[in-house]
Amino acid sequence: MKRIFILAAACLVAASASAQSIYTQDKNNVDMLRPTASHEVLRSEFVLPQVNGYKVLKSDLHAHTIYSDGNVTPEYRVREAWVDGLDVLAITEHIEYRPSEGKMISYLKGFFPGEPNKPNGNILTDLNVSNNLAIAAAAGYGITLIPGAEITRDQNKIGHYNALFVKDVNTIYDPDPAVSMKKAREQGALIMHNHPGWIRKNVDIIEFEEKVYGEGLIDGIEIMNGSEFYPPIVTRAFEKNFFMAANTDIHGTTTMDYVQQGHRRNMTFILAKDNSLESIKEALKARRTLAYSFGTLAGEEQLIKDFFMACVKFETFKVDANGKRTMRMINNTSMNFVLRFGGNPVELRPFTSRNVSVAKDAELSFTVENLWIPGEGKEAKHPVIKLKF
Repeated sequence: MKRIFILAAACLVAASASAQSIYTQDKNNVDMLRPTASHEVLRSEFVLPQVNGYKVLKSDLHAHTIYSDGNVTPEYRVREAWVDGLDVLAITEHIEYRPSEGKMISYLKGFFPGEPNKPNGNILTDLNVSNNLAIAAAAGYGITLIPGAEITRDQNKIGHYNALFVKDVNTIYDPDPAVSMKKAREQGALIMHNHPGWIRKNVDIIEFEEKVYGEGLIDGIEIMNGSEFYPPIVTRAFEKNFFMAANTDIHGTTTMDYVQQGHRRNMTFILAKDNSLESIKEALKARRTLAYSFGTLAGEEQLIKDFFMACVKFETFKVDANGKRTMRMINNTSMNFVLRFGGNPVELRPFTSRNVSVAKDAELSFTVENLWIPGEGKEAKHPVIKLKF
């Protein structure tokens, strides 16, 4: 009984000490306790190496806010991107589909700027507001904000397309979506084909896609969108000279859609000289991108191999009398890799190392099974890494 009492007393002391470490008396208000530590929100870093002399920028090129059909403000979207470890964000409101606008107009009922006594009137929409608010917010977080817009038509007959690096969203719309793309390109925009497999039975190229592909209006394509991954599009992107992207297309919050489920948000890795709009645009035009989603990475073969070799270092630390080497594979990044040396796959988790044995004069060969590269026809495949030491 005495031991129980001592334990209970110890718990009370610990609880008191814990409370004192969290709260302190407000000197200006005797009725107020305030935290001793800041409630500052921390950024979740995603550590990646430089590749071929380029920075690897973490980006999301497809996101929505209350100014189309999202549930949060542009300012929130920017802060969320910073917390999630991003360097680059594009706000891409639907041009033709803006259901939240009706709620805003209802809230402003009876308010007609410049004509307060008029019983009826029109509220004109400025489609640049969302981008402008996000640009202003991004400056406070060191995020590069790409102004964008989404050209939204029937997914089964036309599809959805993001215009990136736009200057004036108000001038883009045209009843003909191909003309809308041309108007965006006249502003210097790049056009990305969004979620080519969403709600379709397959990812076969439809007539409109063939048309705009053939006219050179498309610069990039989403390999991954949200929780969807389209392996055949990896090969299509390579054959059509499109940059590959993986984006959230986020409407809610990444906390609910990714973090609470134990995942990182989708990211397009952009290999750029720096984080300026000019360098990012140059990198996209040069197709120096990799698409990341739920631990899976897709890209062109040489680029994805260069990325892997920049992430993982190989060191020989033992050679036996027969020349057999024991090597250590060291992963100094936030990436996880699934390697197969012929038997069961093994994981090389972030910031860990594993040992592997290599016979005298033999090469080290393995497949990386969570990486995807173009294959033949509609097929994509895993890269095989071969190293000779």
